[in-house]
Amino acid sequence: VTGASFVVFNGALKASSGFLAKSSIVEDGLMVQITPETMESLCQALRDKKDFKITCGKTDTGDIKEYVDICWVENEEKTNKG
Repeated sequence: VTGASFVVFNGALKASSGFLAKSSIVEDGLMVQITPETMESLCQALRDKKDFKITCGKTDTGDIKEYVDICWVENEEKTNKG
């Protein structure tokens, strides 16, 4: 679990890169590089207020360890107040 002050979604990751998605810490935030197709799905999920999961890692590796979960919550007390 990583806490962040901001999140940047970059939809320019090419499918030929060999990655499903890539996440990295930038200053005190998180940058998630995703494909244009994933960006389209993410935008639709945000419009529909639905949870969305981004799987990060190489496409040819069965050992995927990173996920970026976007979750809608009812109770804001458990979220980052910063």
